Amino acid sequence: MGSKLSTISDSLSRRKFITATTALAVFGIPSTAVRADQKLVDEAISMVVGGVKPGAGDMIKLELPQIAENGNTVPIKVFVDSPMTADDYVKAVHIFAEKNPSAEVISFHFTPASGKASASTRMRLAKTQNVVALVQMSNGSAYTAQKQVKVTIGGCGG
Repeated sequence: MGSKLSTISDSLSRRKFITATTALAVFGIPSTAVRADQKLVDEAISMVVGGVKPGAGDMIKLELPQIAENGNTVPIKVFVDSPMTADDYVKAVHIFAEKNPSAEVISFHFTPASGKASASTRMRLAKTQNVVALVQMSNGSAYTAQKQVKVTIGGCGG
């Protein structure tokens, strides 16, 4: 088996691999062919929470820029006001984007030992769109909040 792998790696140089995958992306599968939409975001949320209908997330603080000059690196911070006790805590925060190639962006998981339900990262946004935060609580309830971000240069091929 080792000789087959070395034969494959010898015949497929890194340059050939990059050239082939770039050609496939450019000519074979357009990056705008598949985009999430509000319906797909709703379906993704439904899959996460099951039959629970999420309420308005007044306790969710979602920080995103109003205008992102570059969709490749959009900063996001999320904070959920929760006591974070053994009986009452945030289990997870899921982030969705309605016009990216995939609706799901990232999930953060918490326990009472986390101390606070807070996270930050950067994400790509394909174009101007709503970003939705879904919070799952330890008691099974769920809440959402959303914020629109205007993207001037697309980060996911847009």
